[in-house]
Amino acid sequence: MIEVANRLHTVEEYYFSKKLREVNLLKASGKPIINLGIGSPDLQPPQKVISAITESFADARANQYQSYQGLPELREAMASFYRDQFDVYLSPTTEVLPLMGSKEGIMHISMAFLNEGDEVLIPNPGYPTYTSVTKLIGAEPVFYDLKEETNWQPDIEALEKLDLSRVKIMWVNYPHMPTGANATEVTFTKLVAFAKRNNILIVNDNPYSFVLNDSPKSILSTPEARDCCLELNSLSKTFNMAGWRVGMVLGKTDYINSILKVKSNMDSGMFYGIQKGAIEALKCSKIWYVSLNSVYERRRKLIWQLAKALNCTYSTNTTGMFVWAKLPIYVKAEEFIDLLLKENHVFIAPGNIFGSNGEGYVRFSLCATTEDLEEALARIK
Repeated sequence: MIEVANRLHTVEEYYFSKKLREVNLLKASGKPIINLGIGSPDLQPPQKVISAITESFADARANQYQSYQGLPELREAMASFYRDQFDVYLSPTTEVLPLMGSKEGIMHISMAFLNEGDEVLIPNPGYPTYTSVTKLIGAEPVFYDLKEETNWQPDIEALEKLDLSRVKIMWVNYPHMPTGANATEVTFTKLVAFAKRNNILIVNDNPYSFVLNDSPKSILSTPEARDCCLELNSLSKTFNMAGWRVGMVLGKTDYINSILKVKSNMDSGMFYGIQKGAIEALKCSKIWYVSLNSVYERRRKLIWQLAKALNCTYSTNTTGMFVWAKLPIYVKAEEFIDLLLKENHVFIAPGNIFGSNGEGYVRFSLCATTEDLEEALARIK
């Protein structure tokens, strides 16, 4: 038997990869499972996106290898999107790099900047991939606390008291997943100053900006952020294109060139048709966002009712496609969701999978029809 690489001993299979096998087995056995656990958009992309990819099949270039940097018109569309939505001006030639989803970018950025033994600041709670990729690279995660009493904002003063000599990257994620908290301009300003003082690269993972959010923000709009910050974004949530795998990393030319060195050795360019569809998505008018959020607004109200029926508490001042809710008493989150799955055939995510500060919380996804949400509510009541 060939031994696996040592790096595999540092990580486990992704929680949802394991748990969804269990959920699917229950479905296969005839159980009427309602899945409110994952943020996989069930709505359709804009029609003009579908048309663009369909029409692209007739183009002679569609079946050819594509540039690692993407079509020039795609980079231009991404730069225009940031200019129009965030008032951030970027060079489409040197400061924008399309990705096959922003998750790919987490690995590429880590490989570009981390050596074995380097340390990485990771939010607790936060996206589990930050931790697993850090470990796979051979770097060491250092978790920083986000807590409800401070609206899930980082405590910069507490961070300054740490030994930061080996810290190379800090992951931030606003709007925050799983809690839905937004960063304030003060938070971003403090983060940029902190990064400059300590020679740390901050990466803001920003795929939820346009879901139930009236004031989208980019860390790149903060003065002096270009010196020490990158931003990841994605079309997955904003345009219901999760399975199409379209993301981007944006920032200083030197940083982008370093990431491109990794990307160009690990994968190929994005399929031509998907790039053409992405270009059309990025040109969507305000009507698209209003329409999308009207659906999520209705769904969120039902999720709030569901949370109340489970005696959970939650904030109404959050954004994104999840509702983060506190359990009624201190009970293990996984025990709670397993009981709900067994007795009511409703699956939600336990908060502890996002870090120790997520224990005692659960996360509901808005990616389900109103009919399913009404059915889940009826089962709980």
